Amino acid sequence: MTPKWRKSPPELIALFEEVMPGPPAVPRKMFGYPAAFVNGKLFMSLFQEQMLVRLPEELRTKLMADGWKRFEPMPGRPMGEYLAVPEQILGRDKELRQWVAKALTYGTSLKPKATSKTNAKPKTSAKKPAPKKK
Repeated sequence: MTPKWRKSPPELIALFEEVMPGPPAVPRKMFGYPAAFVNGKLFMSLFQEQMLVRLPEELRTKLMADGWKRFEPMPGRPMGEYLAVPEQILGRDKELRQWVAKALTYGTSLKPKATSKTNAKPKTSAKKPAPKKK
C-alpha cells in the first residue's frame, strides 16, 4: 500500500520560494512539491514538512555525523545524495541560504542531464516504396 503523502505547509513553501536562487536554477514541481533544478538535475526540493538539499559525499558524511538525516521519502528507501535540512536551520535565513548555495554549486558541478529524445518527432523516410514483384 502506498503511503499518503501530505502537502508541504504554506510557510515552508514560502520559505522555499524565498531562498530559491535565480538563474541558472530553474524552479519546477516534482511529485507536486516545489523543486529546483540546475542543468536538469535536482539540487533542492520540498517533501511534506522537509526541505532537502543535494550535497557532495564528503560534506554529507560530515553533516550526518553532526546530526543531519539522510532524506528518505519512504522508510528504508533513502535518496542517495540528499539530506533533510534540520528544522533549526530552516529558521536561520543566512545559514539556510548558505546550504542552498552549496547545493546549487554541487548541482552545477554534475554532468548535465542528457535531453530526452522521447518527445522528438520520429524521422520520416524519404525513400520510395520498393517496386512490386510481378
